[in-house]
Amino acid sequence: MVMERIKKKSILKLVVVIFAIVFINILAHFLYIRFDLTTDKRYTLSLTTTELIEKVSEPLYIDVFLGGELPPEFRRLQKETRSLLEEYQLRNPNIIFNFNDPLEDETTAEQYMQELYALGFTPTNININKKGKKSIVQIFPWAIANIGQKSVKVPLLVNSYGHTAEANINKSVELLEYAFTDAIYKLTTTDKKKIAVLKGNGELEDKYMADFLRNLSAYYLLGEFNIDSLQNDRKKTLENLNRFDLAIVAKPTTTFTDDEKYVFDQYIMSGGKSIWMIDKVSIDLDSLRNKNQTSLAFPNNLNLDDMFFKYGIRINDRLIQDLFSTPITVQSPNGPAPVDWLYSPIVQSEENHPVNKNINLVKLEFANSIDTLANNIKKTILLRSSSESRTVGTPQEVSLGQFMDNLNPGEYTQGNIPIAVLLEGKFTSAFKNRVKPFELKNNIDEGKENKMIVIADGDIINYTYVNKKPLDGGIDPWTQQIYSNKDFLLNCVNYLMNDSSLINIRSKRIDLKFLDNVKVEENYTTVQLVTIGIPLLILLIAGLLFTYLRRRKYSR
Repeated sequence: MVMERIKKKSILKLVVVIFAIVFINILAHFLYIRFDLTTDKRYTLSLTTTELIEKVSEPLYIDVFLGGELPPEFRRLQKETRSLLEEYQLRNPNIIFNFNDPLEDETTAEQYMQELYALGFTPTNININKKGKKSIVQIFPWAIANIGQKSVKVPLLVNSYGHTAEANINKSVELLEYAFTDAIYKLTTTDKKKIAVLKGNGELEDKYMADFLRNLSAYYLLGEFNIDSLQNDRKKTLENLNRFDLAIVAKPTTTFTDDEKYVFDQYIMSGGKSIWMIDKVSIDLDSLRNKNQTSLAFPNNLNLDDMFFKYGIRINDRLIQDLFSTPITVQSPNGPAPVDWLYSPIVQSEENHPVNKNINLVKLEFANSIDTLANNIKKTILLRSSSESRTVGTPQEVSLGQFMDNLNPGEYTQGNIPIAVLLEGKFTSAFKNRVKPFELKNNIDEGKENKMIVIADGDIINYTYVNKKPLDGGIDPWTQQIYSNKDFLLNCVNYLMNDSSLINIRSKRIDLKFLDNVKVEENYTTVQLVTIGIPLLILLIAGLLFTYLRRRKYSR
């Protein structure tokens, strides 16, 4: 009888355990709870991402080309990418992802890689050890997101200048959520704000800013706006301009009339956002293509000084020379060769604002300095030259060979010269207490709360060309860098248009812990004892304790 009761109890316990397991599994199928215990909230999606994911109403396919066996640092990126996409998929089953390894099938690997390269996926060279043989192979740290016929490329790897491989992986992980959420935003957003691209004052040709405008069109509706189209009806010109949320003025070269300035001034007073990319000095690399390889840099009068002065800044007719710069290509008897060119500063962001956080180097050409003036407008410096830079006045003779000899670093100590400024506040009209160029029924002297960005370099938007020749894959042949001009300018537009949610995701910080290889080597024995010896010791103690308790229980 006793044995039967024990047997019945055991069967009952088994049934209860099985029922509990089945119940928990059924509950888990309908109720998903995940706890993020990381200090940096690595696995917690932002509110922007969550809201965007929930709106995906049709299948969204994501193909990641980071499958297969990879070196440790890329396995970390692979793992983090998979974890993030699993989180997306759990939030919305319409998001379907797949990892592909272009090198998996050796017979088709070369063709697969060529197809990816043709689609614009830039490869990265890595060292691998396969079957005891070391070799260098190309991997594609990219993904592509598709909805119907629309597709967006997703970069997974950030290659920041001067950073270690571990630091670049860490930066890449920080930007993963931004990269995928940005792609989903481009694929799903239909209600877009309007941007005017100014024409009529000798602005940069479309081909030199085509890449930026093409990327911008994924977020906003773009329209060319010729300010001269209605010369005899300036009121109508202002009315038409007011239909746009933001105006882009890229490297104008001819003087603005007072009529045109007043149109822009009243547009700003009404709340219109603007980005100004201004060259205050007239000079470009093309002008150096002559027998003497020299040209004269002279002030460019755009008739905008009084307007900018009223808003709180002054663009100086001085050129920046920076020791932290990129060479330019010249033709020598032996073919193309690099020449030091201090007029091409490459700016490293201070990351003091969401607009300039998590961006790589920004390349400039013949940049000018900016002074900030005292008024009620808040000013944030977004880009500065390096600590080893200076300004030179104009007129100034510029020569291709001027930095080849007798370069004294001690002369470049002015440093940290402002180049791009964010202005925020209620602007005062540049035409307040002045005779107006034409009559407006509702003239505004004190504007609404507003924002604008002024960049003292018109060529910042011309980042895919050097010497007016397109860069192969956007890569600088001498520094091997893909500059972040596009990312910086996109952030500028997003911020001015109050689309700061994507910028905030981009600014997310994740602290991946890496082993200090030097300390590991110095304390190799201690590390082995800690990582291997202590766990084995704990297992041994636990085993002995379990054996002792078991013998004690059944020895009675």
